[in-house]
Amino acid sequence: MRIRQAFGTLDPFFEGGDVMGRKVANAAFLRALLELDPFEAYHFYPSTEAMAEAMRRDLAQERPDLLASGRALILRRQELPARLAAGGHHCFHLSDCLLSQPHLSRLRNLHAPECFPVSGGIHSLSRADTPLAMLQHLWPGATPRDAVICTSEAGQAAVEAMFAALRQGLGLDPEGWPGPHLARIPLGIDAASLRPARLEERAEARRMLGAAEEECVFLCLGRLEHHSKMDLLPLLRAFQRAMAQELGPVRLVLAGWGARDDEVLATVRGLAGALRLPLDAFLCPDEADKRRLLAAADVFVSPSDNVQETFGLTLLEAGAAGLPVLAGDWDGYRDIVAHGETGLLAPTVGPALTGSVDALARLLPDNQYHLLLAQRTALDVAALADGLLRLSGDAGLRARLGAAARRRVEERFTWQAVVRAHLDLWEDLWRKPAQLRPEAAHPLHLRFARAFAAHPAQRGLAGLRLIASRTGEACRRGQEQPLIYAGVAHIVTPERLRAVLTLARKAADGEDVALRLAAADPSLDAEGAEFLVLWALKHGFVERA
Repeated sequence: MRIRQAFGTLDPFFEGGDVMGRKVANAAFLRALLELDPFEAYHFYPSTEAMAEAMRRDLAQERPDLLASGRALILRRQELPARLAAGGHHCFHLSDCLLSQPHLSRLRNLHAPECFPVSGGIHSLSRADTPLAMLQHLWPGATPRDAVICTSEAGQAAVEAMFAALRQGLGLDPEGWPGPHLARIPLGIDAASLRPARLEERAEARRMLGAAEEECVFLCLGRLEHHSKMDLLPLLRAFQRAMAQELGPVRLVLAGWGARDDEVLATVRGLAGALRLPLDAFLCPDEADKRRLLAAADVFVSPSDNVQETFGLTLLEAGAAGLPVLAGDWDGYRDIVAHGETGLLAPTVGPALTGSVDALARLLPDNQYHLLLAQRTALDVAALADGLLRLSGDAGLRARLGAAARRRVEERFTWQAVVRAHLDLWEDLWRKPAQLRPEAAHPLHLRFARAFAAHPAQRGLAGLRLIASRTGEACRRGQEQPLIYAGVAHIVTPERLRAVLTLARKAADGEDVALRLAAADPSLDAEGAEFLVLWALKHGFVERA
């Protein structure tokens, strides 16, 4: 095993704002990583000062000892090249693979002495522009130590299908245009903080809910949106079918995130009323509300039918709370629920033809094309009804499935296990053959100097005779101080400016000045040296001779 030096990331992980599965999972992952504390140091590179300040507050709350000891550093992103060149990184991990991962790998190839692993996870993959984001991963400098971590078997299959379609559609040879390694690691849950309710907790929760003891309470928790999570009408039709077969006393509880004036939720309420199905709806529940509802429930039900879903954290919460699950046999759900052992899965049927939506999706808002896709994804209503009948009428079955669900969560889906799986993956990636390819440019990187070569009257310093100005001479003697913006202070320093002015005390070719600067300063490359000379010219410290 390698000495685990520094863990690096560009992402805050602690995001705040609206409660979303992605945000909850990212924050919990970093919290578990810092609690396990397997690295010598932790380097965070937020993109803005506001994000950096928020990260300092979060770390001060989560792990003040790491900040105080200097083992956790919050660094400016402009420092990345120098920090990478200094070495000592075990890995970089990003909270989402769609944004920055291949561009970070390109920077690693340019500056790092070793090819450390760069990984990123998937969340929702169904945005219409996801193929553009995935295309970034296919480039000549990708290495076997770059990895996209998929949370489910279906999620990995989706990524593989996207890569295959991109290569076929654009004529990309896999050898010339390699992509990242694909690994599969699930999301997790803090099983110690969420447990099966005690008898007195269950009784109190059901009293507050108004549920009779003989009622079997089915809890559906998640986004209550037919266009982005699940259509509840098939679930109501399943209750209608089951009630026609002498379903016992039941109650349906809907809890999650949705608009109070949602017409579909009103329709669901109306249909439940027509069926004489007791129904309660709790919008935007807080953590305490959610725990009470889990304590009051007998069965967790989730008829997800939307491609936005890739895993299913709510199913883990239900399992940790000791509840059996009745759900659709859908994407990550089948990774979580062992059918017949920890819950029941109802078959789903999806479309084979989506050409009209494929062509239209980039022109529609997400919720509109997601609805078009979800409405042609069918859950087996008869199987859902059969699950309602079996689970509502057999307390012993519910107890056995619920206990097995809790064991499965403890064995496979704790955040501690998830973090250790990431550590094992990064170790395995180090064992893969890989070499840095600094010459391999990323094809989606804009070559600014080349693209905008026609904008200036002259491109580059060659043939430009420069000499220190009166202001420059005053600066060189310490009689005047340069004003340097924070955004360029990692390149322009008073010491480096004085070096420019010393070389330009007599008229000299600008390119020659830059070459001599780079030769004298090992920390300065040719681009940085040109920047310094141009900056000095821009601000009047040197002038045309």
